[in-house]
Amino acid sequence: MKKRRYTKTFFILLLLLGVAENNSVWSQKTDVDSLLNAAINEVNKDKNYDSALKKTHKGIKLAPDYLDFHLLAGRIHQLNNTKDSARYYYNYVIDRNPVYEDAFSYLINMDIEDKNYSDAEITVNKAIEAHSGKKDFRYKKLAIYELQGEKKKSEDYLKEMQAQYPKDTGFKLHYFIADTRQKSDRIGVNYNFTTFDRSGYGPWHYGSAQYIRQRDWGSAIARINYSNRYADGQTVAEGLQYEAESYLFTGKNSYSYIGGSYSNDPVFPKFRLGYSFFHNFEKGWEGDLGIRYIDTKDSGITTAVAGVGKYLGSYWLNLRSFFQFNESDMYPAFTLTARYYFNTRFDYITLIAGYGTSPDERTTIGQIQPRLSLDSYRLGAGYYKIIGGHYITGLQLNYNNQEYTPDKKQNETEIALMFQYQF
Repeated sequence: MKKRRYTKTFFILLLLLGVAENNSVWSQKTDVDSLLNAAINEVNKDKNYDSALKKTHKGIKLAPDYLDFHLLAGRIHQLNNTKDSARYYYNYVIDRNPVYEDAFSYLINMDIEDKNYSDAEITVNKAIEAHSGKKDFRYKKLAIYELQGEKKKSEDYLKEMQAQYPKDTGFKLHYFIADTRQKSDRIGVNYNFTTFDRSGYGPWHYGSAQYIRQRDWGSAIARINYSNRYADGQTVAEGLQYEAESYLFTGKNSYSYIGGSYSNDPVFPKFRLGYSFFHNFEKGWEGDLGIRYIDTKDSGITTAVAGVGKYLGSYWLNLRSFFQFNESDMYPAFTLTARYYFNTRFDYITLIAGYGTSPDERTTIGQIQPRLSLDSYRLGAGYYKIIGGHYITGLQLNYNNQEYTPDKKQNETEIALMFQYQF
């Protein structure tokens, strides 16, 4: 009995010692966490970096494998502008446990800020390897190439990312913007044929020949337009219009449109002038503001333009509003455009819906004056494709329910063909 009592007592003592040890470990863990939280608060709230750094050094001594203290020490040194020490701690964390995304991000951003692009590229490659599903690091790699002006590397990397993430809005937008900055030249022709269900009216023929010069500063377009309107089987109006347009890059995420045209034939307005400013925001948003002026034979028409666009994966949606002022009256027009892109910015299908007559519609611009105050409801669909990297083709069908006098309407059906050669 006495032996059994000693054995029982021994086990109770072992249990108590184990509990005491666990409590000690738990207490130490709690103290270390409290120390880390206190240091973080001093960095974020109090901006007391010296005191916070002392706490992190104490934490490192108490728990040398607790990498959060090393990460915080690196951040404090970066904020204090002692960047060599910051790099030491960030690399220490990355080498021992690459799961820490913040260590990669802080180190990459610091090297980009200091223009140490080669070091930043090495680190971002490590980050991509450790976090292959994290697209933020892939965007960082693209930014590094762009900041260095490495156009070829940027283009190749964008193509790679476009293939890997075909639905990603950011990569698609970057890809399209980069593509518009590449050197290329295009010549092309357009032809539009419009029929009317009103007896003795139409058809209309509209054609154009154009040259497009694209460079890293933007693009310049020269165009000659021809219009021929029939009624009762004979030409009632025809003529030529001379047009010049340009898209100029005004920043990394912005560009401007400038355009003008002249004609001495009554089938076109005498003058058309236009300007718009476009800006690409984050998350695939684009906005534009602009102005148009048309000098007709009767009066001048000034138009304020406002638009908003959004990339959603392979989709692009755009709503553009036109507020047209003629004498003392204002006439609105709206155009909603939806596109689904395939591989390039030349490969897409499009749907268009609109109300009213706008100064950006080429085939009806000669009749903008009488149509302004009349109702117009438009629908359209088109398919565009680049073949062999050189031949760009397009087919579009448009339907317009047009009021031609108050309370009287006609149906207009238009087929539009486009062909360009890129070299």
